[in-house]
Amino acid sequence: MVDTHNYISPLIRLNAADNVAVAREQIEPAAMPDIDGLRPLERIPRGHKIATAVIARGQAVTKYGQTIGFASDDIAVGAHVHSHNLAVGEFTRDYAIGADAVVPDMVEEDKRATFMGYARPDGRVGTRNYIAIISSVNCSATVSKAVAQHFSLPGVVERYPGVDGVIALTHSGGCAFNTKTEGYDYLARTISGYATHPNVGGVLMIGLGCETNQIPALLRREGLGETDRLRTMTIQAVGGTRRTIEAGIRAVEEMMPIVGAIERTPQPASGLSLALECGGSDGYSGISANPGLGFAADLLVRHGGTVILAETPEIYGAEHLLTRRAASPAVAEKLLERIEWWRDYTARNGAEMDNNPSHGNKQGGLTTILEKSLGAVAKGGMSRLNAVYEYAERVSEKGLVFMDTPGYDPVAVTGQVAGGANLIAFTTGRGSVSGFKPSPSLKLASNSEMYRHMVEDMDIDCGTVVSGTETIEVLGHRIFDLMIATASGKPTCSEELGYGDNEFVPWQVGAVM
Repeated sequence: MVDTHNYISPLIRLNAADNVAVAREQIEPAAMPDIDGLRPLERIPRGHKIATAVIARGQAVTKYGQTIGFASDDIAVGAHVHSHNLAVGEFTRDYAIGADAVVPDMVEEDKRATFMGYARPDGRVGTRNYIAIISSVNCSATVSKAVAQHFSLPGVVERYPGVDGVIALTHSGGCAFNTKTEGYDYLARTISGYATHPNVGGVLMIGLGCETNQIPALLRREGLGETDRLRTMTIQAVGGTRRTIEAGIRAVEEMMPIVGAIERTPQPASGLSLALECGGSDGYSGISANPGLGFAADLLVRHGGTVILAETPEIYGAEHLLTRRAASPAVAEKLLERIEWWRDYTARNGAEMDNNPSHGNKQGGLTTILEKSLGAVAKGGMSRLNAVYEYAERVSEKGLVFMDTPGYDPVAVTGQVAGGANLIAFTTGRGSVSGFKPSPSLKLASNSEMYRHMVEDMDIDCGTVVSGTETIEVLGHRIFDLMIATASGKPTCSEELGYGDNEFVPWQVGAVM
């Protein structure tokens, strides 16, 4: 007999209109011959879907109250629903522009959260205080890394209190491309965005000298100039590798006291710009970590902050949920224009929008890009969508905004950080571990099993929602509190493990000649 007092169903039913439910734990038919009146016909792995109604071939399969695909075969009640019997298909979406756009209920200014941050001259606020060595081209990457590595030697950076570290931001491009293309726009905006980032107190740009991405031209294009905290040099002009490394070290040493003199002071939460990201998602991501983060994101919006949703290929199929929350028709139209750009881009490159989910996503229970996107959009909460930005554009709007990026995590977050994100919240179900200097990256585990298995890499366990021991609201407040503490200097797991030196990956688009 079932103990109904403490009974938690093995199935998670997300919406009354759904014809599938999600297995809270692995379901074995022999051990569970009947679950809430439902008889499982086969093993259902944890996080995977089970049919709660007869689904005829061609009929829509619904989860979250939304279409996630169509049955590719007849599906019986109690059957496992996954790649073998579920496929993507075209259907009409109700974009209903602005229908659900509600002005957020803002927290009164004198009651808004604060954090200890670095006030910058342009009015933005830093959560960290780094010096960045930025290579203009791949040819100067080795020298840039050598300069940064000098300051990682024992006892060197400790001589300069107040500086979080010296980081090398290197990449594989910078030459053999047309400077009149969007690919150059992306690279120039990305480099400029990092050079002026609120988490960066000083910058040294190093080039080779003959590359297409000329530093003087980039500075002019982006309205930048050399100062005591923005220095430049090229290997050819200085006189080779060793001399440039030595000159670079001297330049950084001169910046150190200037950058280190900046202190943390109380700052309003409106100074936070949060990048939302998910990677290695599973069947629980859209149930626990993503909606929990969405609740925290809504809180940040109510406190006057900025939230950046991204990964255009991973909102495909759920874009109608965002157009319904668009602040204006122009915002919705720009989002739909980016979707169409991606349709053309994938077609030109012999791909399709349903190239997701990945192998790990499918193992974790996600079947189609529609299902993955519906879960991913939950990171953005329910706030009104105020703006849409292209890759690496400076984000100036407050509230929830969207940035057009690929779904590939390092490229996506690089664009968001270039746009000004000074904090990152990264949800994962399979166990992503990346860090993204200069911005701290919080890892939110969608299930408790993975959290315990990779506890040194995970900052917060969101599996409490799956187990039924915590609500989305309680989890959201817990995430928000951790965001404030992290912004004030509390190190993330990825920072403690030394991540963040290899994830600067600008989006390369266009011909390399």
